[in-house]
Amino acid sequence: MAKTLLTGATGFIGSHVARALVERGEELRVTVREGSDTSQIEGLDVERVRCDILDRRSLRRALKGADKVFHAAGMTSMRPEDSQRLFEVNLGGVRNVVAECLRAGVSRVILTSSAAALGPAKRGGAADEGQLFTAGALGIPYVNSVHEAEAEAFRLAARGLPLVCVNPSVAFGPGDVHVTSTRLVRSFLLGRVSAYAEGGLNVVDVRDVAKGHLLADELGETGERYILGGRNFTFDRLFADLGRLSGVDPPLKVPRTLATGVASMVKIGPGRTTLTPQEVLAASQFWTYRSGKAKRELGWKARPHEETLEATVAWYLEREHDRIVRSRHSLGLQYKLAGAAISVSEQALSSAGRVLRGLGLRGR
Repeated sequence: MAKTLLTGATGFIGSHVARALVERGEELRVTVREGSDTSQIEGLDVERVRCDILDRRSLRRALKGADKVFHAAGMTSMRPEDSQRLFEVNLGGVRNVVAECLRAGVSRVILTSSAAALGPAKRGGAADEGQLFTAGALGIPYVNSVHEAEAEAFRLAARGLPLVCVNPSVAFGPGDVHVTSTRLVRSFLLGRVSAYAEGGLNVVDVRDVAKGHLLADELGETGERYILGGRNFTFDRLFADLGRLSGVDPPLKVPRTLATGVASMVKIGPGRTTLTPQEVLAASQFWTYRSGKAKRELGWKARPHEETLEATVAWYLEREHDRIVRSRHSLGLQYKLAGAAISVSEQALSSAGRVLRGLGLRGR
């Protein structure tokens, strides 16, 4: 029986895809890098093969006897020091995997991309698969790396590889042991979201994303992409819902012009925030999407968002309860400093505006 190969099975989305494939009855082979945490695939009836997607020879060994490939391996990071690595893993990895799938003559490839590859939507809007990518000017390495990786996959697939792309939005749910997609929730619960500006994002349940992969395999059109997204949230609404579920107070909302500065100041205080100024800037966009195409063509749908948020918060509260409780009591000074900084900055901006108006310069 031909095997199905899955890369990235130890990751958040990949581990859920692995479970879904096993439940479907696939004879599954998964790639595992040396030193990887395999706790999320323990107990699954899968064949493991040592493989690094940046090593073409190990990929060829992994592909031997495989007829279908799910490529879910990738890297998510907003740290400036990871910029080069993001392109190596996301773009380089896709290039290697797709090229080797072409060489091996597999019958189907399902590529896990990201809704971020489309860029953010206009303020208050929602993007779909047809949106023109204009987000390069934002200078966000992760976004640019997944966009370029997807473009490279389709370019190579044009040689005759039956490839379908799925674009999950921000996946929440239980089991993110590497703290990647749900990092915002963990940071919120630990009181490490120092400030936020107006913006939004789409949240989808990771278990529904896994189902979307299987539906894309069964019903997806070759050469097409499908956004897998759930609820579009403003950050006001998301933080209010997370606060209601956890008892943690929402962070400070500030004007976009002040958000990165406040994040930088709180970063040097006790308990160091894990959110960088670049993350705050990125979060002030509207990463909001429509999934109508996946619903129409794949029969896919997302579960109620309340269930997803509850499962995510419950997983972290069980996993890090004591740490979360301690954090609530240790960050008061930081927020007092941040609040004072916001007040001073807003007064300075207001004073500058009055001066400019007096000189007749404002608005030129």
